[in-house]
Amino acid sequence: MYIDRLIYLSIHGSLAFMSVRTRPGPRERLLEAAHQLIYSQGVNVGVDTLLKAANVARRSLYEHFGGKDGLIVEVLRSAAAADAADYRRTMDDAGDNPRERLLAVFDRLGEITAMPGFHGCRYLAADLALTDPGHPAHEITRDYRRHVHDLLERELVALGHPRPGRGADQLLLLIDGTLAAGATRPGTDPATAARELAEHVIAP
Repeated sequence: MYIDRLIYLSIHGSLAFMSVRTRPGPRERLLEAAHQLIYSQGVNVGVDTLLKAANVARRSLYEHFGGKDGLIVEVLRSAAAADAADYRRTMDDAGDNPRERLLAVFDRLGEITAMPGFHGCRYLAADLALTDPGHPAHEITRDYRRHVHDLLERELVALGHPRPGRGADQLLLLIDGTLAAGATRPGTDPATAARELAEHVIAP
């Protein structure tokens, strides 16, 4: 992938534009390749496959990430930030009503699970594949889930839910189930079913 940049040049007192095509460095290429391959093939994708896709030498992996584990952590950290932002954007686009903001999350899940190349929840997949409980990736996935839980709980508090923490637990369970079913049972529209259940959680 190349990035076009516009550079201002002063030529005889006037301004001109020059388009410069800049090729990403090894770190960026590794991250891009890892984002795609770790999601589609899982965290156990081979190092040689990653290096070949990124077109970088093995040395670059260790220089920039300290090894494959460091690359996995960085990929999950970047994905978590983007996914959390998507949750916030989805709720903000739904307006100010807490109920509509929460239900919009499940409408968004319906869009996501219907996308070509959807392979389920990357965080659940990483947790299941990385059997070492001390792997640093687990802290990334835990932080991500805590953040989503807090977003859900905040809306339930605004709604006057009698048990917002418990309600957020239940909504998060529905989210996880929707993503899992979307990956393993395509064509079943799990987001619609989860939305109906979410309505009961939101208004007990």
